[in-house]
Amino acid sequence: MPVSVSRLATRDDDFDTALGELLRWEEALDAQVDRVVAEIIRDVRSGGDQVLLALTERFDGLKVDDSGGLRIGASELEAAYKALPDAEREALTLAAERIRSYHEHQRQDGFEYADDLGNRLGQRVVPLERVGVYVPGGQAAYPSTVLMTVIPARVAGVDEVIMVVPTPAGERSRLVLGAAHLAGVDAVFTVGGAQAIAALAYGTETIPKVDKIVGPGGTYVAAAKRMVFGAVGIDVIAGPSEVLIVADGTAPAHWMALDLFSQAEHDPAAQALLISPSGKYLDEVAASMDALLEGMARTETIAESLSRRGALIQADDLQQCIEIANRIAPEHLELAVADPRALLEGVRNAGAVFLGARSAEVVGDYSAGPSHVLPTFGTARFSSPLGVYDFVKRSSVIELSESGSSELARPSALLARGEGLEAHARAAEVRIEGFGHND
Repeated sequence: MPVSVSRLATRDDDFDTALGELLRWEEALDAQVDRVVAEIIRDVRSGGDQVLLALTERFDGLKVDDSGGLRIGASELEAAYKALPDAEREALTLAAERIRSYHEHQRQDGFEYADDLGNRLGQRVVPLERVGVYVPGGQAAYPSTVLMTVIPARVAGVDEVIMVVPTPAGERSRLVLGAAHLAGVDAVFTVGGAQAIAALAYGTETIPKVDKIVGPGGTYVAAAKRMVFGAVGIDVIAGPSEVLIVADGTAPAHWMALDLFSQAEHDPAAQALLISPSGKYLDEVAASMDALLEGMARTETIAESLSRRGALIQADDLQQCIEIANRIAPEHLELAVADPRALLEGVRNAGAVFLGARSAEVVGDYSAGPSHVLPTFGTARFSSPLGVYDFVKRSSVIELSESGSSELARPSALLARGEGLEAHARAAEVRIEGFGHND
């Protein structure tokens, strides 16, 4: 079955325009989505559980008699874990152990030091108290997302983790619930969409207000996270999943075809790109895609994704490939080349980098160790993967000595008066005289 996918070349006169069109994600700016989400958030804030129950029935076809029916208890989570086939339970356990091991390396300690004036300065690192985790549901179940979000929070020392996951028509994924038990989730609620984000951000009678919301979701979830930011912290505003493969022709073409498919099957809006200096190799990858597509379970989704947002791009050389990769700032960057470390130094913008053709991005999705919650839609220019650092906050600690307080008061007062803040200046200056003076 032929795959319709764009072919671009950096030497084309209209390359910049064509690439820009390819990278545009219109849904992120959909005004109608914003209007619907704003209304949902407003209704949940004012109506609490009653509105939440109505919206869950409306959007997910799940009707429960009272809000208590939205909660999945610890005993059901444990039962789901124990009921998993041995192979699935072992796979979850292996992934959880590797994710925990990786994130243990991200632990952050505070610091303290004394300066030459005898002042003690430092920083405390404190975990957040309560975090909300959004786990997508509906089109597919994502137990991996449970592990990739909850385990870093637990390693950070978060006191309480609340998970929300939509269960359309009441269909519950045993793998998702088993992963929640394994990761140590405190409470699970069967709500999804913008209404779940609103409930976590502002709280209802049943769902507690959290300090931060993390986890990927669709267009409505992304819009809701953007709108509640400020009332609550968020990780990132996620767009569709992305992969960019830089290939020199040394990897089997069908490996690359399957890597492109593995992103495209997520969603029609997902983006799968491959760039290479070899036009002949691009032809080989295209032929492999044609040969393999009919054997895929999500043929239509893959075909639509590749047709809408996929591309095979020919560059002049590998250096230009990296320059374009930095411009795109992809969620996942595969360096499927003979010497990937020679290119790594030039990579500035990418959520996760996979070195060598054997380092399949799909392994990063599940069991390599780093979280698969990554910056999308070009935000890798300034954002990082989800990690332990997302679940802590930092406080500065300042303890001035008698001489240090007096010494620093004068320049502080001078700068304060320069800003027109007389009370600031005088509050500093009284420290020069020390205790016992009231004038």
